[in-house]
Amino acid sequence: MRKFTIQLKTINDVKEFVRIVNDFPYDVDLGSGRYVVDAKSIMGIFSLDLTQPIEVAIHHDDDEDLRRRLQDYII
Repeated sequence: MRKFTIQLKTINDVKEFVRIVNDFPYDVDLGSGRYVVDAKSIMGIFSLDLTQPIEVAIHHDDDEDLRRRLQDYII
């Protein structure tokens, strides 16, 4: 599992993030505080506090393609 931190600032950021993550077959989770949601669920993401940075956990060893596509959101 690999982890990094992102910031989703707008509704369009969330929609694009979900679209990108759904292109990959492996599990991706988002964590904020004590809450963890499926990164492929737009409703789950909107339940998080988007004013704070969010931790991404990718459950796959070869995640370079996904990290590259999410580069605009990584902080």
